[in-house]
Amino acid sequence: MSTPAIDPVLVDPGAERIAEYASRGYADEVLPIRPQARTWKTPQFITVWMGPIHNILSYFTVMTFFALGLNAWQVVGAIMTAAVIVSIGYILNGQAAAKYGVPFAMQLREAFGHKGALVPTWVRGIIAGFMFFGITSVSSAQAFDVVFETIWPGFTQIGDGADILGLPVPTAISYLVTWVLTVGLFLGGQAFLGRFSNWANPAVFVLVVIAVVLAVVNAGGMGAVFSTRVVDTPVTPLIFITCVSILVSNWAGPIVNTGDYTRNATSMRAPAIGFPIGVIGSYLLFALVTVSFVAALQVVSGGSFDINRPGVFIQAISEGVGNPFVVVLLILAMNVGAIAFVVFGNMLPAGLQLTAQLPRLFTLRRGAILAAIIGTLILPWQFVENTDALFLFYSLIGSMFGPIAGIMLASYFVERRRTLDIEGIYADYRGGQRGSLPAYNWRALGVLVVSFAITMIGRLPGVASIEFLAQVNNLAFFSGLIIGFAGYALLTLTARKAR
Repeated sequence: MSTPAIDPVLVDPGAERIAEYASRGYADEVLPIRPQARTWKTPQFITVWMGPIHNILSYFTVMTFFALGLNAWQVVGAIMTAAVIVSIGYILNGQAAAKYGVPFAMQLREAFGHKGALVPTWVRGIIAGFMFFGITSVSSAQAFDVVFETIWPGFTQIGDGADILGLPVPTAISYLVTWVLTVGLFLGGQAFLGRFSNWANPAVFVLVVIAVVLAVVNAGGMGAVFSTRVVDTPVTPLIFITCVSILVSNWAGPIVNTGDYTRNATSMRAPAIGFPIGVIGSYLLFALVTVSFVAALQVVSGGSFDINRPGVFIQAISEGVGNPFVVVLLILAMNVGAIAFVVFGNMLPAGLQLTAQLPRLFTLRRGAILAAIIGTLILPWQFVENTDALFLFYSLIGSMFGPIAGIMLASYFVERRRTLDIEGIYADYRGGQRGSLPAYNWRALGVLVVSFAITMIGRLPGVASIEFLAQVNNLAFFSGLIIGFAGYALLTLTARKAR
């Protein structure tokens, strides 16, 4: 049996160097993956996000587009524009890891320095990982309420209106179920996660397609679906771009740490081809689900629903689809996508980042479980109460992730010219070795802080009245990406000329 050809572009540090890195205390999970040990081909990159894209939180997010006045065609346009941007982000920011086999947490050292990498590490793996775990889980729990009420009538009346820290008792029970399922899936291991994704994601697609057909019928046909408009207010180009930015922010975490997936690529072509096919194709179905469900809800309910409540999407499922059996299966399928999103996009990065930076305290599992615990303690249900709360969440996420992605891209493509200093990344700093990378890259850290301040200042009382700063905040991810990339590239080129 012949050995598969290895992409010559991929860099192999060799078994001896990897063993040397391991002897310095680096955990197996953060060591480079040699080209011959990688397993992800184009099909894996096509299917990895097929199911997770159809998670409940993503649909909660798109409900805000209708609340801002977009019609069905504009919503579809915003979704597909975001799909293209997300695909480009995955491809560009995943190149370094695909070439060298290093995870996101270690790649950060190149741009931010050995110790400076702790800052974006904690932002992505800890702060965002915790927040996304909780918010996605609570949106899934609200969907589970419908499932349990259908199976056990009277479930939503448990507790007679009482709540636990602001969360209704029935939803608290559903949240516990979601929490256990999510953590249990993660503890099954990455090999199990891969098999789960390969089978579960296409299954989600099949159920979603069935539900779309039912919703279109209930809405009165495709013509009625694409004539849907819930709020009749003017939509400016800036509002449209804001919607695109919000949806990109929803997937900004995986854009930032896409290296955790592309490091498994058997070739540079695999993610470059697989990601666009999988993401754009998935978003197309996602768009059809969104507009058909809202159109069906508008017809069935006679327009009696609150579009300013992100959780109205659950109502759109239960009333717009209509068939209780399909509703239950659909919610279960979407929650499979949500759980996969949390595991792949949040628990895994949180565990990897904590393991990379604090190897003596954390393993991959300990770090991930900590994310699940703290993600609950922040009382995430407060962020899905209304569109304003959800906008605040995405402004915060975009203001953090945008500049990190911009700085990483500028570091790899402008400063390092598509190379990584592997020896410097895995230097034995704890053992006293003086590596080639600085402890702190103050240029990168400075740009990160300045970008975050500029993008979030528009949220402060008094400052929010300044139109320009308010719009910069509305476009938080794009604003941060531009400031991060341009700022770091400019400082790098200036420093290069000064030598």
